[in-house]
Order: sequence, then structure tokens, then C-alpha cells
Amino acid sequence: MGTTQLETVPEPKYWHLKTVLTEALDSEFSVGEVLPNERDLAARFGVARATLRQALEQLELEGRLQRRRGVGTTVAPPRMGVAVGTEQHVWPGAVGDAWRPVDCALAVPPAAVAEVLETAPDDQVHTIRRSRVTHGQPVAAELLYIPASSVPGLSAIDAPSGATLARAVLRELQHLDLEGQDRAVELGSARADDAKELDRLPGAPVLVVTTRYFAEGRTAAVSVATYRADTCRLTFGDSGGVEIHHDPERRAS
Repeated sequence: MGTTQLETVPEPKYWHLKTVLTEALDSEFSVGEVLPNERDLAARFGVARATLRQALEQLELEGRLQRRRGVGTTVAPPRMGVAVGTEQHVWPGAVGDAWRPVDCALAVPPAAVAEVLETAPDDQVHTIRRSRVTHGQPVAAELLYIPASSVPGLSAIDAPSGATLARAVLRELQHLDLEGQDRAVELGSARADDAKELDRLPGAPVLVVTTRYFAEGRTAAVSVATYRADTCRLTFGDSGGVEIHHDPERRAS
């Protein structure tokens, strides 16, 4: 590969570099291929490593690159199609739910969640961790917060811990009549625990989908699901549901 020097341009240098790197990804690299190290890339394009990092971070945010532990920066595969919450009146854990229960414990939820659930600041709620895998790749991690008032019959169920307890809580939740739900989506950064589960580095861009489930005139449960931003593209259909689709026009060759 020859050396390409960037000319003076009116836009930020890292943004112009991102365009140049995109062209290189399309013409010189294949999916899964490891990019040269930062020193070599900075020398090739005649930029400071700080400028290069900005461009690489932007490409990661757009799903063109992935940073992998022990591997480096690789060309990302096309985004995978995953349906998310297309039914408006279905509890988590209902038939056809693609999430896999991992663990369940009583814990004090974050203050913002406690406020939505209208629980006392120090009240513990059932906190279920679930994961989602598509085509053998982890794409999302979820924390589902359910107060004891939403599962009053749970004490009669013999479910000691872990995934068994999680499934028991979800079964008990089905006894409530779901009145509706709403969702909010925002861009965030992967926390250490989510990053490990999603095979990402801490701070990697993620999409956070927060869902509130309503029953008996109150918020009966809250879901905070973290999706890999490099893997998922969210769209909203007429039903109000959220879907994640392939991006068929984007390919690395």
C-alpha cells in the first residue's frame, strides 16, 4: 500500500479521513480482516494518531469496524436482522420470546428505575438478567426490573436461584393483564459488565432500549436492554414496535 497524504479540506480532518478510510475498507479489506496498527495507519494517511482514533471511533459507531479483545480493530460484518418487541401487549418471557434468562436476584434498582416503579429508594426488586444471541453472536443484554407487588404469588413457587428463579418470576408476571407499554431509545456507552457479555470493549457504542410495562394503572416492570450499535439498526413500524434489520446495502469486500 502506498502512502496517501490528506489535502487541506474545510471539514474536520478526522471526518475527511473517515471518508478515505471507508473507501479503503470497501476496496482493500474483507469482513473480519484485522486493520494495520494505529502507527502504520497514521503514517499511511499522514495524520496524527489522535485524528486517526477519531475517525476509527466514528467508523465503529457506524458499524463499519469492531474492536475485539486480543485481536484488534477488524472490519465488521453486515448488521444482523433481529425482531425486537413487535407485539405491543406481550409480557417478557411469553411464548416466542427470544431472550434467554441468565440470572435473577433481589437488588436495589437504579434511582431512575425506582422512581418509575414508584418503589422506595432502598426497596429491593427482582432483577433479571437476560441475553440475546443471533447467528451465534451476542447482540444484546437486558436487565429486567420487577417489584414484588407485580408477582405477589411468587413466594409459593419453589425456585431457588439463577435462571430457574428468573423463569419463575416471568411466569408469575404473566398473571397480570398487560395494559400497554412504551419504549425509549438512546445512544450510550457499554458498561464493563455489558461489554463483557456482548464481547465488546468498555465504552463501545451501544443502543439502549428502555421499555415500561403497564398493568393495574401503574408501571409493573421496566426493561433496560443494551444492543450492540455496530450490529443493530432500529426502525419503528406502524404498530409502535421496534425491529432490527440487516443493512443489505453495506458490504465490505
